[in-house]
Amino acid sequence: MAKEITPRSEDYSQWYLDIVQKARLADNSPVRGCMVIKPHGFGLWEKMRDQLDFMFKETGHVNAYFPLFIPKSFLSKEAAHVEGFAKECAVVTHYRLKNDPNGGGVVVDPEAKLEEELIVRPTSETIIWDTYRNWIQSYRDLPLLINQWANVVRWEMRTRPFLRTAEFLWQEGHTAHASAAEAVDETLLILDVYARFAEEWMAMPVIKGIKTPNERFAGADETYCIEALMQDGKALQAGTSHFLGQNFAKAFDVQFLNKENQQEYVWATSWGVSTRLIGGLIMTHSDDDGLVLPPRLAPIQVVIVPIPKPSDELTLVANKIAADLKAKGIRVKIDNDDQNRPGFKFAEYEMIGIPVRLGLGQRDIAAGQIEVARRDTKEKASVALDTIADHVENLLEEIQQNLFNRAKAYRDEHITRVDTWDEFVQILEEKGGFISAHWDGTTETEEEVKTLTKATIRCIPVDAPEEDGKCVRTGKPSKRRVLFAKAY
Repeated sequence: MAKEITPRSEDYSQWYLDIVQKARLADNSPVRGCMVIKPHGFGLWEKMRDQLDFMFKETGHVNAYFPLFIPKSFLSKEAAHVEGFAKECAVVTHYRLKNDPNGGGVVVDPEAKLEEELIVRPTSETIIWDTYRNWIQSYRDLPLLINQWANVVRWEMRTRPFLRTAEFLWQEGHTAHASAAEAVDETLLILDVYARFAEEWMAMPVIKGIKTPNERFAGADETYCIEALMQDGKALQAGTSHFLGQNFAKAFDVQFLNKENQQEYVWATSWGVSTRLIGGLIMTHSDDDGLVLPPRLAPIQVVIVPIPKPSDELTLVANKIAADLKAKGIRVKIDNDDQNRPGFKFAEYEMIGIPVRLGLGQRDIAAGQIEVARRDTKEKASVALDTIADHVENLLEEIQQNLFNRAKAYRDEHITRVDTWDEFVQILEEKGGFISAHWDGTTETEEEVKTLTKATIRCIPVDAPEEDGKCVRTGKPSKRRVLFAKAY
Protein backbone atom coordinates (compact mmCIF):
# COMPACT_ATOMS: atom_id res chain seq x y z
CA MET A 1 0.00 0.00 0.00
CA ALA A 2 1.53 3.31 -1.08
CA LYS A 3 1.64 5.57 1.93
CA GLU A 4 2.52 8.86 0.28
CA ILE A 5 -0.13 11.54 0.26
CA THR A 6 0.17 15.16 -0.77
CA PRO A 7 1.35 17.26 2.21
CA ARG A 8 -1.19 19.71 3.64
CA SER A 9 1.27 22.58 3.26
CA GLU A 10 1.69 21.84 -0.45
CA ASP A 11 -1.93 21.38 -1.56
CA TYR A 12 -4.57 21.14 1.14
CA SER A 13 -7.37 20.27 -1.27
CA GLN A 14 -5.41 17.39 -2.81
CA TRP A 15 -4.31 16.23 0.66
CA TYR A 16 -7.98 15.91 1.57
CA LEU A 17 -8.83 13.96 -1.59
CA ASP A 18 -5.82 11.68 -1.07
CA ILE A 19 -6.98 10.81 2.44
CA VAL A 20 -10.54 10.07 1.30
CA GLN A 21 -9.15 7.65 -1.27
CA LYS A 22 -6.16 6.10 0.51
CA ALA A 23 -7.88 5.77 3.88
CA ARG A 24 -10.56 3.78 2.06
CA LEU A 25 -13.42 6.11 2.90
CA ALA A 26 -15.04 6.67 -0.51
CA ASP A 27 -14.68 6.33 -4.28
CA ASN A 28 -16.02 8.43 -7.08
CA SER A 29 -19.14 7.06 -8.75
CA PRO A 30 -20.22 6.89 -12.41
CA VAL A 31 -22.70 9.69 -11.61
CA ARG A 32 -20.97 13.04 -11.49
CA GLY A 33 -20.94 14.55 -8.02
CA CYS A 34 -21.97 11.35 -6.25
CA MET A 35 -19.77 9.01 -4.23
CA VAL A 36 -19.52 5.37 -3.25
CA ILE A 37 -19.05 5.21 0.51
CA LYS A 38 -16.70 2.29 1.21
CA PRO A 39 -17.02 0.00 4.26
CA HIS A 40 -14.48 1.94 6.36
CA GLY A 41 -16.22 5.23 5.59
CA PHE A 42 -19.66 3.78 6.14
CA GLY A 43 -18.52 2.21 9.41
CA LEU A 44 -17.55 5.70 10.55
CA TRP A 45 -20.96 7.05 9.48
CA GLU A 46 -22.69 4.19 11.34
CA LYS A 47 -20.93 5.16 14.57
CA MET A 48 -22.01 8.76 14.09
CA ARG A 49 -25.55 7.74 13.19
CA ASP A 50 -25.94 5.35 16.11
CA GLN A 51 -24.77 7.87 18.69
CA LEU A 52 -26.88 10.70 17.31
CA ASP A 53 -29.88 8.38 17.09
CA PHE A 54 -29.43 7.51 20.76
CA MET A 55 -29.21 11.20 21.68
CA PHE A 56 -32.36 12.03 19.71
CA LYS A 57 -34.34 9.21 21.30
CA GLU A 58 -33.00 10.16 24.71
CA THR A 59 -34.65 13.57 24.22
CA GLY A 60 -38.03 12.08 23.22
CA HIS A 61 -37.77 11.85 19.43
CA VAL A 62 -38.81 8.86 17.32
CA ASN A 63 -37.89 7.80 13.79
CA ALA A 64 -40.16 7.60 10.75
CA TYR A 65 -39.64 7.56 6.99
CA PHE A 66 -41.15 9.75 4.28
CA PRO A 67 -41.13 9.39 0.47
CA LEU A 68 -38.12 10.16 -1.70
CA PHE A 69 -40.33 11.85 -4.32
CA ILE A 70 -42.16 15.12 -3.71
CA PRO A 71 -44.89 16.51 -6.02
CA LYS A 72 -43.63 19.67 -7.67
CA SER A 73 -46.69 21.62 -6.50
CA PHE A 74 -45.68 21.06 -2.86
CA LEU A 75 -42.55 23.16 -3.29
CA SER A 76 -44.64 26.03 -4.63
CA LYS A 77 -46.65 26.33 -1.43
CA GLU A 78 -43.93 28.04 0.63
CA ALA A 79 -42.44 30.85 -1.45
CA ALA A 80 -39.09 31.33 0.33
CA HIS A 81 -38.54 27.57 0.46
CA VAL A 82 -39.01 26.99 -3.27
CA GLU A 83 -36.82 29.98 -4.09
CA GLY A 84 -34.07 28.62 -1.85
CA PHE A 85 -34.02 25.14 -3.39
CA ALA A 86 -35.27 25.60 -6.98
CA LYS A 87 -31.80 25.68 -8.55
CA GLU A 88 -30.70 22.47 -6.79
CA CYS A 89 -33.68 20.23 -7.56
CA ALA A 90 -33.49 17.01 -9.58
CA VAL A 91 -36.78 16.51 -11.44
CA VAL A 92 -38.46 13.25 -12.52
CA THR A 93 -40.57 13.79 -15.63
CA HIS A 94 -41.25 10.24 -16.93
CA TYR A 95 -41.99 6.87 -15.38
CA ARG A 96 -40.91 4.40 -18.07
CA LEU A 97 -38.19 3.49 -20.55
CA LYS A 98 -38.52 1.50 -23.76
CA ASN A 99 -36.21 -0.13 -26.28
CA ASP A 100 -34.84 2.25 -28.87
CA PRO A 101 -36.27 1.18 -32.25
CA ASN A 102 -33.00 2.34 -33.80
CA GLY A 103 -31.01 -0.11 -31.67
CA GLY A 104 -29.54 2.45 -29.29
CA GLY A 105 -30.39 0.63 -26.06
CA VAL A 106 -33.20 2.20 -24.06
CA VAL A 107 -34.84 5.61 -24.39
CA VAL A 108 -37.39 7.53 -22.39
CA ASP A 109 -40.91 6.58 -23.47
CA PRO A 110 -42.51 9.91 -24.52
CA GLU A 111 -45.94 8.46 -23.76
CA ALA A 112 -44.96 7.90 -20.10
CA LYS A 113 -44.82 11.54 -19.10
CA LEU A 114 -45.98 12.22 -15.55
CA GLU A 115 -49.01 14.44 -15.14
CA GLU A 116 -47.10 16.27 -12.42
CA GLU A 117 -43.33 16.21 -12.19
CA LEU A 118 -41.75 14.78 -9.04
CA ILE A 119 -38.84 16.35 -7.18
CA VAL A 120 -36.16 14.06 -5.72
CA ARG A 121 -36.15 15.39 -2.16
CA PRO A 122 -33.61 18.13 -1.45
CA THR A 123 -35.13 18.23 2.06
CA SER A 124 -38.48 16.97 3.30
CA GLU A 125 -40.32 19.90 4.90
CA THR A 126 -43.02 20.04 2.24
CA ILE A 127 -44.03 16.39 2.09
CA ILE A 128 -43.76 16.01 5.86
CA TRP A 129 -45.99 19.00 6.55
CA ASP A 130 -48.54 17.72 4.07
CA THR A 131 -48.53 14.48 6.13
CA TYR A 132 -48.69 16.28 9.47
CA ARG A 133 -51.96 17.91 8.42
CA ASN A 134 -53.53 14.45 8.79
CA TRP A 135 -51.69 13.55 11.98
CA ILE A 136 -52.39 16.68 14.02
CA GLN A 137 -55.92 17.58 15.11
CA SER A 138 -55.68 18.59 18.77
CA TYR A 139 -53.20 19.91 21.33
CA ARG A 140 -53.13 16.32 22.59
CA ASP A 141 -51.25 15.38 19.39
CA LEU A 142 -48.45 17.80 20.27
CA PRO A 143 -45.55 17.98 20.47
CA LEU A 144 -44.84 15.76 17.46
CA LEU A 145 -41.13 14.89 17.54
CA ILE A 146 -40.08 13.03 14.38
CA ASN A 147 -36.68 12.29 12.85
CA GLN A 148 -35.81 10.43 9.70
CA TRP A 149 -32.54 8.97 8.40
CA ALA A 150 -32.47 9.31 4.64
CA ASN A 151 -30.63 10.42 1.52
CA VAL A 152 -31.28 13.70 -0.27
CA VAL A 153 -30.27 15.14 -3.63
CA ARG A 154 -29.08 18.69 -4.26
CA TRP A 155 -27.71 19.23 -7.74
CA GLU A 156 -24.40 20.81 -6.77
CA MET A 157 -22.12 22.05 -9.56
CA ARG A 158 -18.86 21.87 -7.60
CA THR A 159 -18.55 18.77 -5.48
CA ARG A 160 -16.05 17.24 -3.08
CA PRO A 161 -16.49 13.86 -1.32
CA PHE A 162 -18.42 14.18 1.94
CA LEU A 163 -18.18 17.98 2.04
CA ARG A 164 -20.49 18.71 -0.89
CA THR A 165 -22.04 16.00 -3.05
CA ALA A 166 -25.11 15.78 -5.28
CA GLU A 167 -26.47 12.96 -3.10
CA PHE A 168 -25.67 12.63 0.59
CA LEU A 169 -26.86 10.82 3.68
CA TRP A 170 -28.28 12.69 6.63
CA GLN A 171 -30.87 12.89 9.34
CA GLU A 172 -33.62 15.48 9.31
CA GLY A 173 -35.80 16.22 12.29
CA HIS A 174 -39.21 17.82 11.85
CA THR A 175 -41.22 18.77 14.92
CA ALA A 176 -44.57 20.44 15.62
CA HIS A 177 -45.45 22.37 18.79
CA ALA A 178 -48.35 24.17 20.42
CA SER A 179 -46.45 27.41 21.02
CA ALA A 180 -43.60 29.47 19.65
CA ALA A 181 -41.73 29.18 22.95
CA GLU A 182 -41.84 25.37 22.84
CA ALA A 183 -40.57 25.35 19.25
CA VAL A 184 -37.71 27.71 20.08
CA ASP A 185 -36.79 25.53 23.07
CA GLU A 186 -36.73 22.51 20.75
CA THR A 187 -34.50 24.34 18.27
CA LEU A 188 -32.01 25.19 21.01
CA LEU A 189 -32.20 21.69 22.53
CA ILE A 190 -31.11 20.15 19.23
CA LEU A 191 -28.40 22.78 18.79
CA ASP A 192 -27.01 21.64 22.15
CA VAL A 193 -27.25 17.98 21.09
CA TYR A 194 -25.27 18.73 17.94
CA ALA A 195 -22.65 20.72 19.82
CA ARG A 196 -22.27 18.01 22.46
CA PHE A 197 -21.94 15.32 19.79
CA ALA A 198 -19.35 17.33 17.85
CA GLU A 199 -17.22 18.05 20.90
CA GLU A 200 -17.60 14.86 22.97
CA TRP A 201 -17.65 12.32 20.14
CA MET A 202 -15.98 13.96 17.17
CA ALA A 203 -13.48 15.85 19.40
CA MET A 204 -14.26 18.82 17.15
CA PRO A 205 -14.77 22.14 18.99
CA VAL A 206 -17.65 24.22 17.67
CA ILE A 207 -19.18 27.64 18.13
CA LYS A 208 -22.95 27.81 18.55
CA GLY A 209 -24.48 30.74 16.76
CA ILE A 210 -27.34 32.32 14.84
CA LYS A 211 -27.22 32.79 11.09
CA THR A 212 -27.82 36.21 9.57
CA PRO A 213 -31.07 36.67 7.62
CA ASN A 214 -29.03 36.39 4.41
CA GLU A 215 -27.68 32.96 5.44
CA ARG A 216 -30.91 31.69 6.99
CA PHE A 217 -32.54 28.43 5.85
CA ALA A 218 -35.15 29.01 3.15
CA GLY A 219 -38.52 29.25 4.92
CA ALA A 220 -37.20 29.66 8.48
CA ASP A 221 -37.75 32.48 10.95
CA GLU A 222 -34.36 31.77 12.57
CA THR A 223 -31.47 29.43 11.84
CA TYR A 224 -29.04 28.30 14.54
CA CYS A 225 -25.80 26.55 13.66
CA ILE A 226 -22.59 25.01 14.90
CA GLU A 227 -19.43 26.23 13.18
CA ALA A 228 -16.08 24.44 13.26
CA LEU A 229 -12.64 25.49 12.04
CA MET A 230 -10.57 23.26 9.77
CA GLN A 231 -6.78 23.05 9.70
CA ASP A 232 -6.51 25.31 6.65
CA GLY A 233 -8.24 28.15 8.51
CA LYS A 234 -11.57 27.74 6.74
CA ALA A 235 -14.85 27.32 8.60
CA LEU A 236 -17.28 24.43 8.19
CA GLN A 237 -20.97 24.64 8.99
CA ALA A 238 -21.36 21.31 10.80
CA GLY A 239 -25.07 21.34 11.68
CA THR A 240 -28.15 23.54 11.62
CA SER A 241 -31.33 23.80 13.67
CA HIS A 242 -34.18 25.94 12.34
CA PHE A 243 -37.13 27.66 14.02
CA LEU A 244 -39.68 27.64 11.21
CA GLY A 245 -42.35 29.68 12.96
CA GLN A 246 -45.78 28.97 11.43
CA ASN A 247 -44.64 29.30 7.82
CA PHE A 248 -45.03 25.65 6.80
CA ALA A 249 -48.08 25.14 9.01
CA LYS A 250 -49.85 27.96 7.15
CA ALA A 251 -48.61 26.79 3.75
CA PHE A 252 -49.98 23.27 4.35
CA ASP A 253 -52.90 24.22 6.62
CA VAL A 254 -51.71 22.32 9.68
CA GLN A 255 -53.96 23.46 12.54
CA PHE A 256 -54.85 22.10 15.95
CA LEU A 257 -57.63 22.64 18.45
CA ASN A 258 -55.99 24.33 21.46
CA LYS A 259 -56.98 24.03 25.12
CA GLU A 260 -59.35 27.00 24.71
CA ASN A 261 -61.13 25.04 21.96
CA GLN A 262 -59.86 27.38 19.24
CA GLN A 263 -58.15 26.50 15.94
CA GLU A 264 -54.51 27.55 15.78
CA TYR A 265 -51.58 26.92 13.45
CA VAL A 266 -48.79 24.80 14.93
CA TRP A 267 -45.22 26.00 15.40
CA ALA A 268 -42.42 24.11 13.69
CA THR A 269 -38.73 23.24 13.71
CA SER A 270 -36.42 21.31 11.43
CA TRP A 271 -32.80 20.33 11.93
CA GLY A 272 -30.14 18.14 10.35
CA VAL A 273 -26.56 16.94 10.06
CA SER A 274 -25.10 14.89 7.24
CA THR A 275 -22.15 12.87 5.97
CA ARG A 276 -20.45 16.28 5.72
CA LEU A 277 -19.42 15.55 9.32
CA ILE A 278 -17.00 12.93 7.97
CA GLY A 279 -15.32 15.66 5.94
CA GLY A 280 -15.15 17.81 9.05
CA LEU A 281 -13.60 14.95 11.00
CA ILE A 282 -10.92 14.41 8.35
CA MET A 283 -9.96 18.08 8.20
CA THR A 284 -10.00 18.63 11.97
CA HIS A 285 -7.65 15.82 13.02
CA SER A 286 -5.81 14.13 10.15
CA ASP A 287 -2.16 14.62 9.25
CA ASP A 288 0.28 14.01 6.41
CA ASP A 289 0.43 10.29 7.25
CA GLY A 290 -3.31 9.78 6.80
CA LEU A 291 -6.55 9.68 8.69
CA VAL A 292 -6.72 10.36 12.43
CA LEU A 293 -9.93 9.21 14.15
CA PRO A 294 -11.27 10.01 17.62
CA PRO A 295 -11.55 6.66 19.42
CA ARG A 296 -15.24 7.01 20.28
CA LEU A 297 -16.12 7.00 16.57
CA ALA A 298 -13.42 4.74 15.15
CA PRO A 299 -14.98 1.58 13.64
CA ILE A 300 -11.89 -0.30 14.89
CA GLN A 301 -10.27 1.21 17.98
CA VAL A 302 -7.37 -1.23 18.44
CA VAL A 303 -5.49 -3.52 16.07
CA ILE A 304 -3.20 -6.30 17.29
CA VAL A 305 -0.34 -7.11 14.90
CA PRO A 306 1.62 -10.36 15.49
CA ILE A 307 5.32 -9.80 14.61
CA PRO A 308 6.81 -10.86 12.26
CA LYS A 309 3.69 -12.86 11.34
CA PRO A 310 0.96 -14.92 13.04
CA SER A 311 1.92 -18.15 14.82
CA ASP A 312 0.04 -20.46 17.16
CA GLU A 313 1.58 -18.96 20.30
CA LEU A 314 1.18 -15.34 19.13
CA THR A 315 -2.42 -15.98 18.09
CA LEU A 316 -3.22 -17.52 21.46
CA VAL A 317 -1.91 -14.47 23.33
CA ALA A 318 -3.51 -12.07 20.84
CA ASN A 319 -6.89 -13.78 21.29
CA LYS A 320 -6.61 -13.43 25.06
CA ILE A 321 -5.81 -9.70 24.77
CA ALA A 322 -8.65 -9.21 22.29
CA ALA A 323 -11.11 -10.96 24.62
CA ASP A 324 -10.07 -8.75 27.54
CA LEU A 325 -10.47 -5.62 25.39
CA LYS A 326 -13.85 -6.71 24.04
CA ALA A 327 -15.03 -7.32 27.60
CA LYS A 328 -14.49 -3.59 28.15
CA GLY A 329 -16.52 -2.73 25.04
CA ILE A 330 -13.45 -1.92 22.95
CA ARG A 331 -13.63 -2.61 19.20
CA VAL A 332 -10.55 -4.69 18.34
CA LYS A 333 -9.13 -6.50 15.31
CA ILE A 334 -6.36 -9.11 15.13
CA ASP A 335 -4.28 -8.93 11.97
CA ASN A 336 -4.01 -12.52 10.72
CA ASP A 337 -2.36 -11.60 7.41
CA ASP A 338 0.79 -13.67 6.93
CA GLN A 339 1.71 -12.20 3.53
CA ASN A 340 2.72 -8.62 4.24
CA ARG A 341 5.58 -7.40 6.41
CA PRO A 342 4.94 -5.56 9.72
CA GLY A 343 6.18 -2.22 8.34
CA PHE A 344 3.63 -2.37 5.55
CA LYS A 345 0.85 -3.17 8.03
CA PHE A 346 1.87 -0.36 10.37
CA ALA A 347 1.71 2.16 7.52
CA GLU A 348 -1.68 0.84 6.44
CA TYR A 349 -3.22 1.08 9.92
CA GLU A 350 -1.72 4.52 10.34
CA MET A 351 -3.28 5.58 7.03
CA ILE A 352 -6.80 4.42 7.96
CA GLY A 353 -6.58 6.04 11.39
CA ILE A 354 -6.86 3.19 13.90
CA PRO A 355 -6.23 4.95 17.25
CA VAL A 356 -4.11 2.25 18.95
CA ARG A 357 -1.82 -0.41 17.50
CA LEU A 358 -0.45 -3.29 19.58
CA GLY A 359 2.68 -5.03 18.27
CA LEU A 360 3.19 -8.51 19.70
CA GLY A 361 6.30 -10.63 19.12
CA GLN A 362 7.92 -13.69 20.72
CA ARG A 363 10.35 -11.49 22.68
CA ASP A 364 7.42 -9.46 24.00
CA ILE A 365 5.73 -12.59 25.29
CA ALA A 366 8.97 -13.74 26.92
CA ALA A 367 9.33 -10.33 28.59
CA GLY A 368 5.65 -10.23 29.59
CA GLN A 369 5.01 -7.03 27.68
CA ILE A 370 3.60 -5.62 24.43
CA GLU A 371 4.38 -2.55 22.30
CA VAL A 372 1.66 0.09 22.26
CA ALA A 373 1.61 2.78 19.53
CA ARG A 374 -0.89 5.65 19.58
CA ARG A 375 -1.98 7.24 16.29
CA ASP A 376 -2.44 10.82 17.51
CA THR A 377 1.13 11.49 18.72
CA LYS A 378 2.98 8.51 17.13
CA GLU A 379 4.41 7.72 20.58
CA LYS A 380 5.28 4.12 21.47
CA ALA A 381 5.61 2.43 24.84
CA SER A 382 6.08 -1.07 26.25
CA VAL A 383 3.27 -2.11 28.60
CA ALA A 384 2.97 -5.18 30.81
CA LEU A 385 0.71 -7.83 29.30
CA ASP A 386 -1.23 -8.29 32.53
CA THR A 387 -2.24 -4.59 32.57
CA ILE A 388 -2.76 -4.03 28.85
CA ALA A 389 -6.58 -3.98 28.87
CA ASP A 390 -6.79 -1.29 31.54
CA HIS A 391 -3.96 0.64 29.89
CA VAL A 392 -5.66 0.66 26.48
CA GLU A 393 -9.01 1.62 27.97
CA ASN A 394 -7.43 4.67 29.62
CA LEU A 395 -5.30 5.44 26.56
CA LEU A 396 -8.34 5.63 24.26
CA GLU A 397 -9.90 8.26 26.51
CA GLU A 398 -6.60 10.11 26.67
CA ILE A 399 -6.39 10.16 22.85
CA GLN A 400 -9.99 11.36 22.60
CA GLN A 401 -9.29 14.26 24.95
CA ASN A 402 -5.95 15.08 23.34
CA LEU A 403 -7.55 15.37 19.91
CA PHE A 404 -10.17 17.77 21.28
CA ASN A 405 -7.60 19.83 23.18
CA ARG A 406 -5.36 20.05 20.13
CA ALA A 407 -8.19 21.12 17.84
CA LYS A 408 -9.52 23.63 20.38
CA ALA A 409 -6.09 25.19 20.86
CA TYR A 410 -5.80 25.66 17.10
CA ARG A 411 -9.33 27.09 16.88
CA ASP A 412 -8.81 29.49 19.79
CA GLU A 413 -5.51 30.71 18.30
CA HIS A 414 -7.39 31.48 15.09
CA ILE A 415 -10.16 33.67 16.49
CA THR A 416 -8.87 37.21 15.94
CA ARG A 417 -10.59 40.42 17.05
CA VAL A 418 -10.18 43.20 14.49
CA ASP A 419 -11.53 46.75 14.32
CA THR A 420 -10.24 48.10 10.99
CA TRP A 421 -10.81 47.01 7.41
CA ASP A 422 -7.09 46.87 6.61
CA GLU A 423 -6.52 44.55 9.56
CA PHE A 424 -9.52 42.45 8.51
CA VAL A 425 -8.06 41.87 5.03
CA GLN A 426 -4.56 41.23 6.37
CA ILE A 427 -5.66 38.65 8.95
CA LEU A 428 -7.90 36.91 6.45
CA GLU A 429 -5.09 36.51 3.92
CA GLU A 430 -2.13 35.87 6.21
CA LYS A 431 -3.65 33.93 9.11
CA GLY A 432 -7.17 32.84 8.26
CA GLY A 433 -9.57 31.45 10.81
CA PHE A 434 -12.47 33.30 12.42
CA ILE A 435 -12.42 37.07 12.48
CA SER A 436 -14.44 38.65 15.28
CA ALA A 437 -15.57 42.04 14.04
CA HIS A 438 -18.45 44.49 14.20
CA TRP A 439 -21.07 44.49 11.43
CA ASP A 440 -23.73 47.10 10.76
CA GLY A 441 -26.48 44.51 10.39
CA THR A 442 -27.24 45.08 6.70
CA THR A 443 -27.29 42.47 3.96
CA GLU A 444 -25.65 45.01 1.64
CA THR A 445 -22.53 45.19 3.81
CA GLU A 446 -22.51 41.42 4.28
CA GLU A 447 -22.59 40.90 0.51
CA GLU A 448 -19.95 43.58 -0.09
CA VAL A 449 -17.53 41.89 2.31
CA LYS A 450 -18.18 38.55 0.60
CA THR A 451 -17.56 40.03 -2.86
CA LEU A 452 -14.34 41.72 -1.79
CA THR A 453 -12.82 38.92 0.32
CA LYS A 454 -14.89 35.71 -0.15
CA ALA A 455 -15.44 35.76 3.62
CA THR A 456 -18.98 35.32 4.94
CA ILE A 457 -20.58 35.87 8.32
CA ARG A 458 -20.49 32.37 9.74
CA CYS A 459 -22.67 33.22 12.72
CA ILE A 460 -23.56 35.61 15.48
CA PRO A 461 -22.33 33.62 18.52
CA VAL A 462 -25.17 32.87 20.93
CA ASP A 463 -23.01 34.07 23.81
CA ALA A 464 -21.82 37.24 22.05
CA PRO A 465 -22.07 40.09 24.57
CA GLU A 466 -23.53 43.45 23.66
CA GLU A 467 -20.69 45.82 22.86
CA ASP A 468 -20.83 49.25 21.25
CA GLY A 469 -18.63 49.45 18.20
CA LYS A 470 -18.33 50.43 14.56
CA CYS A 471 -18.82 48.18 11.53
CA VAL A 472 -15.47 46.99 10.24
CA ARG A 473 -16.46 47.87 6.67
CA THR A 474 -18.79 50.89 6.83
CA GLY A 475 -18.03 52.44 10.23
CA LYS A 476 -21.73 52.50 11.09
CA PRO A 477 -22.83 51.72 14.68
CA SER A 478 -22.91 48.08 15.82
CA LYS A 479 -24.02 46.43 19.06
CA ARG A 480 -22.06 43.16 18.92
CA ARG A 481 -19.34 41.30 17.08
CA VAL A 482 -19.98 38.53 14.55
CA LEU A 483 -17.66 35.85 13.20
CA PHE A 484 -16.43 36.14 9.61
CA ALA A 485 -14.43 33.44 7.80
CA LYS A 486 -13.84 31.84 4.45
CA ALA A 487 -15.79 28.60 4.46
CA TYR A 488 -16.53 25.29 2.77
